[in-house]
Amino acid sequence: MESFKSKVAFITGGSKGIGYGVAEALLKLNMNVAITSRSKESADKAANELSKLGNGNVLGLEADVRDYKSQQQAINKTIEKWGQLDVLVANAGIGHFGNIAELSVEDWKETIDTNLSGVFYSLKAAIDGLKKSKGYAITISSLAGTNFFEGGTAYNASKFGVTGLTQAAMLDLRGHGINVSTIMPGSVATHFNDHTPNKEDAWKIQKEDIGELVVDLLKMNPRTLPSKIEVRPSQPPTK
Repeated sequence: MESFKSKVAFITGGSKGIGYGVAEALLKLNMNVAITSRSKESADKAANELSKLGNGNVLGLEADVRDYKSQQQAINKTIEKWGQLDVLVANAGIGHFGNIAELSVEDWKETIDTNLSGVFYSLKAAIDGLKKSKGYAITISSLAGTNFFEGGTAYNASKFGVTGLTQAAMLDLRGHGINVSTIMPGSVATHFNDHTPNKEDAWKIQKEDIGELVVDLLKMNPRTLPSKIEVRPSQPPTK
């Protein structure tokens, strides 16, 4: 993108963690940013905090990525407010871990519905807007989307799916002028899986690092597309 001022981004799961870090980075470019959360209170609180950056405008929306109509409505509200949609960041995700023998059907379903179907719904709902702007769709997968591990039945399946979905969507949509990429982080210092970030997380990827990476993608000459980016801590603790 040549100019970022007044461009519009829609970020799922933007009230904390990676989504919040991406919102910060895009607001610093004077973009307008809509963030979603399943909790209206969380969305509004994060939007109020982000608005203090004093650059682009922020809109907090209550939306559930597991519900296609909810995603359609949230994206429609974003376009109604600012007249366009230039960037989608499909970030919302959860993690349920455990041996397949003990993993509940409910935890499996919630993981797939949120992490995989939620990305599909978000991208599907954004396509018309992104076609008009010849915009950019970025999904947040994980290194778990190519590397399986014990106890990761649901999470691995969801993130393998996100990686595959995004790469296929990239081929489907590039003819419409839409760039599509997936970012696959390793350990990130966020509230994911009920973790509270602390000083022991200093070695991990920080949320602002992913924000910086999203900005780098948007600044890339449109003739070039880094379609799948793996990113990991450079100095993880030795075992």
